[in-house]
Amino acid sequence: MLRIYLLLFCCLISFSVNAENDVWLLIDTTARKIEVKKGEQTLEVLNEIAIGRGGAGLKNHRGDNITPYGSYKIGWVGEKSNFRRFFGLTYPSVDDAEKAIKKGTIDQITYDRIIIAHQLHQIPPQNTVLGGQIGIHGLGNADEKIHKVFDWTHGCIALTNPQIDHLSQWIDTGTVVKIK
Repeated sequence: MLRIYLLLFCCLISFSVNAENDVWLLIDTTARKIEVKKGEQTLEVLNEIAIGRGGAGLKNHRGDNITPYGSYKIGWVGEKSNFRRFFGLTYPSVDDAEKAIKKGTIDQITYDRIIIAHQLHQIPPQNTVLGGQIGIHGLGNADEKIHKVFDWTHGCIALTNPQIDHLSQWIDTGTVVKIK
C-alpha cells in the first residue's frame, strides 16, 4: 500500500522547494569550515566548526556520533534552542535511506516513510534507527574554548554563537546544505 502511495506522489509532485535567494552551504568537515555560496561563488567562509565526536562519513545508526556526508536541506529553524539557534537538516535523505535498506539497516516501512516525506517536501522521520535531529547550531551556554579544542557534537555541525547568529542572515528553510 505504501509503495502505491509513494508512486502516486512521485508522479504528481514535480516542483522543488528552494530558498528564494539560491544561497547554499558547503560544509567541509576536513577543513572544518562552512562556505556560504551562491552558485559557484563563495560569499563567506566560517572557520573552526565542530562536528560529531565520531567524525564525518556514512551515518550507520542513532548514537554513532557521526556527522553524515550528503546533500540535505534546512527543514526547520529552532530559534529557541539550547544551542542558541538550530537549523535542522532533512536527514535522513533519500540516498541515506537507499544505502540503509540495501545494507538491511532499515525495513521497507521505514524506507517508504523517508521517501514519502521527501517527495512531499516534509521533514523525514527523525526517530528511525538511522537517527535524526541533525543540524547546524551554536554553542548556547557551552564553553567556546572546548569548541575550539575537539569535535563534541552527536553528529551536528556546531558554530560559535556569533557565527550562528551571523549565518542566520543567509539561510532559511529550503536552503541546500552539502556536507563533505
